Amino acid sequence: MEQYTSQSLPETNQEEKTPAKPRRSSFWIDTLETIIMALLLFLAINAVSSRVRVENISMKPTLQPGYLILVNKLAYKLGAPKHGDIIVFDYKGAGQEEYIKRIIGLPGDQVVVEHGIVSVNGHPLTEPYLAELPRYSGSWSVPEDSYFVLGDNRNNSSDSHQWGYVKSNELIGKAILVYFPFNAVRSLVIPDLVQAAN
Repeated sequence: MEQYTSQSLPETNQEEKTPAKPRRSSFWIDTLETIIMALLLFLAINAVSSRVRVENISMKPTLQPGYLILVNKLAYKLGAPKHGDIIVFDYKGAGQEEYIKRIIGLPGDQVVVEHGIVSVNGHPLTEPYLAELPRYSGSWSVPEDSYFVLGDNRNNSSDSHQWGYVKSNELIGKAILVYFPFNAVRSLVIPDLVQAAN
């Protein structure tokens, strides 16, 4: 009778199991990283843009009270204002209230309002966004480093035709987008009004 010897195979060296990190500490680390990333993203977005709520009727019908708009704060650090830009500014640097109006005159421009028509350097502007034609008249020579601004609701707007010019150091940024309410979402960027009038 044949005899067989059973021999167990030598045990292979099993790697020592490393204890897993406690789930709780991993969760808190992930949460902290997420919060830090969100905060950095928020600060970066705030450095280049701001969100502004329209509070009055001076820019109707383009901007209604309650509209939320996105403002590019780098627009005039990287480029120059142009006719037709909707701007947000801190009038006289008071820091108490931000105003929103449309740039009509650039430094050196001659702005004339007569018979309901606004002209810049002799070129009548086409302004389909107006609530109604202005019922006032006047002539203004825009000084250096200044801007002549008007509200789209011309006869119900406190603006340059009453209190003068906005200085370049008072500009906060350029309004580029209505983002709320959702049924009013649209771009606020338009071609240069004076170039279009030439």
